[in-house]
Amino acid sequence: MTRFSILAFSTLLSSPTWALVPPDYHEPTNKFTAEVEAGFQLNTGNTDSTSFNGRTKMVYDTAKTTQEGTFKAYYAADSESTTSEKYDLQMQSNFKLKSGYVFGRGEFVWDKFGSYTDIYTISSGYGFDAVSTGRTKLSLEVGPGYRYNLPIATEDEPNPSSETDVILRTAAKFEQKIHEYTTFNADLTTEVGENNNTVTLDMGYKNTLFQDWAFKVGFYVKYTEIVPEGSKQTDTITTFNLLYTFQ
Repeated sequence: MTRFSILAFSTLLSSPTWALVPPDYHEPTNKFTAEVEAGFQLNTGNTDSTSFNGRTKMVYDTAKTTQEGTFKAYYAADSESTTSEKYDLQMQSNFKLKSGYVFGRGEFVWDKFGSYTDIYTISSGYGFDAVSTGRTKLSLEVGPGYRYNLPIATEDEPNPSSETDVILRTAAKFEQKIHEYTTFNADLTTEVGENNNTVTLDMGYKNTLFQDWAFKVGFYVKYTEIVPEGSKQTDTITTFNLLYTFQ
């Protein structure tokens, strides 16, 4: 092969036409993360017990949408019987706009010993990032929804009737990165309806132990304005968990 042929062949290979990676190529923005945690649990309110709990959260983030799902399970028993059994499934889909996002959300709660044993809530609306920096993030959401409640059975009401309500849901989701290994988050949600109102605060303090493992302290409190007779308006759950992150 002549020198001219070698030079021409090398030029063709170096041409953008033949490049395996175009100059304007960018890595896909899709990002999947998951968290799995389990640990010790302390309940006060309608149930008083100590036991274990578990939580799984999955997030799939793309350039146009964010899909998020969370499943929580709580179970406790004393020497005689089960004292706490609760399952909570939350799903939310966000469609990103130039400014903010529109969302659809569903939450389904089964609580054997709660003031309401079945709570199903669906909502939609608009959200935006009021603050978004490298260390601090605050998202605000508002929108209408629909809620279904089934009260717990009592001696006076052994077969209670279900309750339905059109609601206005507002939420503030705050996250603060204290330093490289420590994060604090707090989610405040209100649901205002014609028949009942609720306020929920879900806080967590996470400290990374090593690599993808972290220790997390959680505090959850929910206030329900109207509850069946004999039930308490406020439920709290305090958790001490070991958390693992997949990403």
